[in-house]
Amino acid sequence: MNHHGDSNAPKVHTSPIITLAPDSFKGTLAAHHATAALKKGLVEILPQAKIFECPMADGGEGTLQALQSAIPEGMLQPHVVSGASGLPKATHLFLCNIHQHPAAVIEVADVVGLTDAVAIAHPCGRRTTRGVGELIQVALAQGIRAIYIGLGGSSTNDGGAGLLVALGAKLLDSEGQPIQEASPAGLNRLAYIDCTALNPLLQETHLEILSDVDNPLCGPHGATHTFGLQKGLRRESERDRIDRDLAYFATLAEQAMNQPLSVHNQPGAGAAGGLGFALQLLGGTYTSGANFMATLMSLPQNLAQSDWLITGEGCSDRQTLRGKVPWVVAKMAPQGLRKTLLSGKIQPDARETLQTVFEDCYELLPESACLFQTDRPSREQCLDDTFAVMVRAGAELGRLWQRSQSSL
Repeated sequence: MNHHGDSNAPKVHTSPIITLAPDSFKGTLAAHHATAALKKGLVEILPQAKIFECPMADGGEGTLQALQSAIPEGMLQPHVVSGASGLPKATHLFLCNIHQHPAAVIEVADVVGLTDAVAIAHPCGRRTTRGVGELIQVALAQGIRAIYIGLGGSSTNDGGAGLLVALGAKLLDSEGQPIQEASPAGLNRLAYIDCTALNPLLQETHLEILSDVDNPLCGPHGATHTFGLQKGLRRESERDRIDRDLAYFATLAEQAMNQPLSVHNQPGAGAAGGLGFALQLLGGTYTSGANFMATLMSLPQNLAQSDWLITGEGCSDRQTLRGKVPWVVAKMAPQGLRKTLLSGKIQPDARETLQTVFEDCYELLPESACLFQTDRPSREQCLDDTFAVMVRAGAELGRLWQRSQSSL
């Protein structure tokens, strides 16, 4: 651990420099609220601490909120587009400058998110990404030629068919008639794709895909078989059928776009129910969502000055190890920096690997590795009043710091 000051500094280091860089605690607490709560608890115990606030995201839920912290001069522009169910959905573009160029950022979870009650009440087989394409059209019409699309937390599994239709593609049946429903159910009748009317402005637009998912579109590790169950595709036979339909759709789409490569097998094609495939088909390039946000937040510079990193997320599991926020943030930390993971829950099969990176791995839920050794909050408290529980967690972490310094 780093100590600041001369060699005669007191043994108990009560003024640490702390970087707070949590992801959102999905469905309960946004990243910037989690950061604020942890800070509030920490300063109760360590009032002299210097705290860098870096609420994080990886392209999924909470990306726009995190961007507002990173780029305060940016602007949230409200719009209404088609939601996953086809009904109108209020959403946003985030307009800002990135790399000194005007840009728009779209958060897919804000358009067709898994936490949208209207969307998930609609069968997954009939959900569409049309609204994401409509939002891209809005950005193009405003003259924006750099569009960043944060993938993650989507309720859809249409391979990006809806997005392509919104941008001008036509899905046709065997009689040459347009398929009205650009959803997995509609793809069952697909015979031909016509991309000649795609918005020509796409050819002069930089599309950047913010994601940390590397799954292909189809197959046992593809979008449907990996993420379909959590989106409501409960029957294996249904997942098998949709996977086959997506493979056929992908072949036709690649032919229509004269793609010499098999885009549907590229890493990340399966992100957001296959939106990754459609965006790569349009020339989109991938970047790590967590790395992108960390750079905007000046996270590496903050970590270089810090004694302690605290990060976390709603549930840490094997996906965390494949490039989720806590993993990326920890890998950026300089050697010797104390790293603490605080998550709602940590899946047992990921704990051993996480402990090779983090000195401390704690849970909020009253499990075996719960941060609170006494007066543990109930599961209901953790879910219903997460902010208050997080403030308590910050205070408890402050006490742990004090004890660790006293033992040096």
